[in-house]
Amino acid sequence: MAISNPFRRKPIRATEVAVETQTEPAKTHEVKRGFAFYVEYIAKDKPALLGTVIIGAFLVFALIEGALQEAAALLHQSPYNANLGTILLSSNPIALRFSEQLLPPSFKNFPDLLLGSNFQGQSLLSSILYATPHDAVASLLVVGSAIFIGMFVGTSAGYLGGWTDEVMMRLTDAFLALPAIVLAITISVLIGGGFTSLLVALTVIWWPTYARFFRAQALTIRNKGYVEASKLSGSGWLKILVRHIIPNSVDPIIAYATLDMGTVILTYATLAFLGIGVTSGYPEWGYLSSSGLQFFPQQWWYSVIPGVVIAVVVVAFTLAGDRLQDLIGGRITY
Repeated sequence: MAISNPFRRKPIRATEVAVETQTEPAKTHEVKRGFAFYVEYIAKDKPALLGTVIIGAFLVFALIEGALQEAAALLHQSPYNANLGTILLSSNPIALRFSEQLLPPSFKNFPDLLLGSNFQGQSLLSSILYATPHDAVASLLVVGSAIFIGMFVGTSAGYLGGWTDEVMMRLTDAFLALPAIVLAITISVLIGGGFTSLLVALTVIWWPTYARFFRAQALTIRNKGYVEASKLSGSGWLKILVRHIIPNSVDPIIAYATLDMGTVILTYATLAFLGIGVTSGYPEWGYLSSSGLQFFPQQWWYSVIPGVVIAVVVVAFTLAGDRLQDLIGGRITY
């Protein structure tokens, strides 16, 4: 009697149908892009939305108030009297009111004394609002100028390489090696002091960082296929920089620039706190806080409230810039 082997494979009959197993393709997550997506996501992110609203209010008010102040200056209106620059304010932040010296925050004469008054009787609320254009202009002009200078220095160095890269980067390193605050103070004093000279000083210490960023982007992009194709078509290096390298380097810089605007405001306020670049009679945020230290802690609002305002604006730029950096960098794709 034949014994069957239980380990022997059974032959596959012709009538049996082979069943093929199919594996589902891996789902790819599409990275969304575009201005509409950024707006949609920030609208859903409460911290980013709060920061964006504060930044928007800060910049819009600064634009309107700055235009009114310039109009008042062009019409030669006295800053000590009612003028175009004080239309939006509860009182004139330049006029002296010694009868209301160092009053605490209250609802008296609302909203004039909502944040209290200083040792000259001037409303802190009006003073802070009146100084808003300078802080907005400082952040926009310094960051904008630094991007413009750093863009051409960095992209030229990264794309051309060789001795051009060596010379430009060693110059950049020389500026980065010096203490930023000390260099800004030195340049501001040498130029002659005042708001304009401080803007120049801040721009000088700010552009090297952007030059480094743009150089890193250029080193990555210069070997791309579309850049090689442009070379083969006979395009010069300047045309390649303008048409290919720079446009494809801007996106990552935008997010950093948003963060950096808050840093500029903080640095500007720090220098104003030290009395650098302060225009006579103009209530800079940092200078207001510095002036109130001699009355602290009894009249705490004089030095604390301007500092809180600086912190709120800086944090707003940080909240919006940090989320924008995540979105542009692709770390958030939903």
